[in-house]
Amino acid sequence: MKHILLVEDDMRLSKLISTFLEQSGFQVSVLNQGDQAISYIQKNSLDLVILDVMLPKLDGFSICRKIRSSFEKPIIFLTAKDSDFDHVLGLEIGADDYIIKPVEPHVLLARINMLLRRNANLKKANVEQLNYGGLSINKPSRTVMLNQEIIDLTSHEFELLWLLAHHAGEPQSREYIHKKMIGREYDGLDRSVDVRVSRLRKKLGDNTDNPTKILTVWGKGYLLSKTAWD
Repeated sequence: MKHILLVEDDMRLSKLISTFLEQSGFQVSVLNQGDQAISYIQKNSLDLVILDVMLPKLDGFSICRKIRSSFEKPIIFLTAKDSDFDHVLGLEIGADDYIIKPVEPHVLLARINMLLRRNANLKKANVEQLNYGGLSINKPSRTVMLNQEIIDLTSHEFELLWLLAHHAGEPQSREYIHKKMIGREYDGLDRSVDVRVSRLRKKLGDNTDNPTKILTVWGKGYLLSKTAWD
């Protein structure tokens, strides 16, 4: 469950927003004074922060400036201040979005989900090493180790393993793999992906007749298990 902090001094509005977001599957914490926010953000694991600009004791812009260097998750300004200057300032000091009140709850929810997806994609893109049990894959050095033993892979085999491991637990379609690995659309006949998966299974000690590490999910594609590497 994603944890959102809402810093808003309008009690009625904060109750309305927090209730709606909780009903949408989020854990929501609410603060009504700006000076409480920095300490709370530093001490708690949060996935997103929503800040009003005009807050008692410490305004939203000041909060954003103080936390942005250490808080890497999305920050949204939710405010009645609709001037271009404030909008630009909010984005320049590190906010990810600037939403003018009043806002429809479903619009706010859509913006939150968009930022959470973007943040998750950025984290995936920046990953350089993946570990699942005894399997360790290092992208910069292009090395693979299984139970402390180096596995010698070709360049194509490494790219295939990285693609599957990067999305471990999620089936990747043959069409998607083919486009990423071969560089062209899948024509329905080319078996290159299947051959490469078979070779990769052998090198990783998977049972090619009854695989448990790189699974075939019928109708969906290939899936690298997160738990079969001990």
